[in-house]
Amino acid sequence: MSVAVTEIHKQDQKPGRSLGYVFRQREMGIVLALVALVAYTAINQSRFLSSQSIRDILLNTAILAVLASGMAVVVITRHIDLSVGSVLGLSAFAVATVMQHNQDLPMVAALALGLGIGAVAGVVNGALVHFGNVPALVVTLGTMYAYRGLTYSWAGGQQVTADEVPRHFLRFANSDLLGVPWLVIIALAVIAGVGVMMRNYRIGRELYAMGSSPQAAGLAGIKIARNTLVAFVISGALAGLGGVLYASRFGTVDAASGNGYELQVVAAVVVGGVAVFGGSGTIWGAGLGALLLTVIGSALAVLDINQFWQQAIVGALIVLAIGADRLVAVRIARSLRKRDSHV
Repeated sequence: MSVAVTEIHKQDQKPGRSLGYVFRQREMGIVLALVALVAYTAINQSRFLSSQSIRDILLNTAILAVLASGMAVVVITRHIDLSVGSVLGLSAFAVATVMQHNQDLPMVAALALGLGIGAVAGVVNGALVHFGNVPALVVTLGTMYAYRGLTYSWAGGQQVTADEVPRHFLRFANSDLLGVPWLVIIALAVIAGVGVMMRNYRIGRELYAMGSSPQAAGLAGIKIARNTLVAFVISGALAGLGGVLYASRFGTVDAASGNGYELQVVAAVVVGGVAVFGGSGTIWGAGLGALLLTVIGSALAVLDINQFWQQAIVGALIVLAIGADRLVAVRIARSLRKRDSHV
């Protein structure tokens, strides 16, 4: 079976090298766009490159990148998870509430609690998608409102403020190791860990295979149900982790925390080169997409440009990314037809 999985993955990369080449080029394009944007903004507003500004950008990117890493795994399998913002909010409020009533609880326990809450939400999403045979768009749209409603019901109009949680919990977001904030270190560890899993391990190859051709993956003996659950659990757990980081970073948490994050996460993944049709893209690309969107928002604020343009720019980037995916798909289909006609 492992040979069959490898062959499916190779077929996705074959006409070949072109697909991988295009996505590597897109990632390089994101880097160049970042350099150009930072340079232009810094020339017009030198404070953009101040240490505090850079630190804020990295901290804001860290949370978005953690969620984007999980979302990328789901999108690679031809699904989507619109509930990540609500899972973040539920996790953030739950962890903040627990920390409020347990002042001596260590940070490790808070991180584990957030991961656990997110993983449970991911299991629910994955089970409904596969065993209920319902499109992920519909399922996660429903659970997005369900998880948010649960948080609102629990909060009852109340909020947990920064002065009600332990000092060590708040310090975590602003602490650093050799000058690098812990939130950034965690985000890099998540991106690297998930990226290595997707690239070098069998489960990752199977997830890519499912996205490339679900029917062929099933015929090759890949356990579709198990892998669908794995993908959604990863996305949910990382959204839960993001909730802990959010609560630690901002201190004050209410039922609306994380509202709208799901759209930012989807945008980061798509702009980062993960194909909406599944089967291709990288976790590093999703992380770069998160960084680009954060820098765009910060640059527009520094340049005193109406925030409407941020939404317009992000929308344009998404349309361009989907258009690029479509062109690649058409090119590959033509290559396959030509190859088959010569056989």
